[in-house]
Amino acid sequence: MNSIQSTKICVIGLGYVGLPLARLFSTKYPTVGFDMNQRRVDALMKGHDDTLEVSDELLQDAINNHGFKCTTNLEEIRDCNFYVVAVPTPVDSDNNPDLTPLVGASTTVGKVIGKDDVVVYESTVYPGVTEDECIPIVEKVSGLKMNVDFYGGYSPERINPGDKLHTVEKIKKVTSGSTPEIGKYINEVYSSVITAGTHLAPSIKVAEAAKVIENSQRDINIAFVNELSKIFQRMGIDTLDVLEAAGTKWNFLPFRPGLVGGHCIGVDPYYLAKCAQRYGYHPTIILAGRRMNDGMGEYVANQVVKLMIKKGIQVVDSEILILGFTFKENCPDVRNTKVIDIYKALREYNLNITVYDPWANPVAVEHEYGIKVVNELPSHKFDASISAVAHKEFLNLDIRSLLKEKGVVYDVKGILPRDIIDGRL
Repeated sequence: MNSIQSTKICVIGLGYVGLPLARLFSTKYPTVGFDMNQRRVDALMKGHDDTLEVSDELLQDAINNHGFKCTTNLEEIRDCNFYVVAVPTPVDSDNNPDLTPLVGASTTVGKVIGKDDVVVYESTVYPGVTEDECIPIVEKVSGLKMNVDFYGGYSPERINPGDKLHTVEKIKKVTSGSTPEIGKYINEVYSSVITAGTHLAPSIKVAEAAKVIENSQRDINIAFVNELSKIFQRMGIDTLDVLEAAGTKWNFLPFRPGLVGGHCIGVDPYYLAKCAQRYGYHPTIILAGRRMNDGMGEYVANQVVKLMIKKGIQVVDSEILILGFTFKENCPDVRNTKVIDIYKALREYNLNITVYDPWANPVAVEHEYGIKVVNELPSHKFDASISAVAHKEFLNLDIRSLLKEKGVVYDVKGILPRDIIDGRL
């Protein structure tokens, strides 16, 4: 095992998780970022992060003053001895875990890992993936054996895209290692840069399980309030009023209804469910929560159409404005956004839909979802608007001025004044 003083870090995968972590590590250790996307690497080396997770100032400081470097060249990471894998772990069209990025990253590690080196996985997985799926690939490609020639670990990512308050160093980090000694070493490396502190888990599987239940818990709680929203809508009760009243109790959990997308909460429960099924257990609550949350986009679309009909608005060929497309506010991340579900459900009514989002990249959206998003607010009037994302640009927007006289205003995020809306979750 290497000493912490001789640690040289390589972070594999320079997306929303990997880049902030690599930048942070570079303030303390020689650090190289590795990514297969040459365009991404070139942009970062010019000092700009398209995800906006790392400011130009911090990135340029890391490059100019701390020697941080990004590369697509394997030879430039061969002399590292502490490899961190931070690649996406999505689900496929059937909601089965897709480990393809992890397989590729593990193959990369296997090509460069050496004697006494360490590889730590950060990608969200179900318990057992690191040791049973990833490490065997590293062993096969490298010809080395874990806990004999090299060592492994798992430290689940805790990044909140778009959040400039809870940045990577300010969120407590869980760590683990393939041996007790390696666990302490990995924990020491992380704790040297994570100001919020670390928690050393007793095993890799415990750390994996901790991560996957964090977001599953949130998913289930949001599903509960989404169901409440459907119930209270039928009763003519405002859900947010109910939640505000209930929230006066000290131990009431402050969850709100909404769309559940993104690369974590909308995905992780499927990883946990698949793992449970492999052990012969069919999870009912986890999957029920997923079904509820996955159906909210269609529910919103149907509610808007009902409101239009009640106002006597001709539905077919009407003009609809969707405000926001990213999976969360003040962030350009469109991965697994559930706004697309609203869009698709509305298209079944033969409507004309305009999606306005000043944060989303129109090229990325069209490539990923096959629809057009505009970054400038259109000038013509609409029959209905749907506030789907709480971007700061929308908070003071005069939405009624964008609509025709009888236009419908639907508030998904609960950000609009009550006197201007026709409906909300």
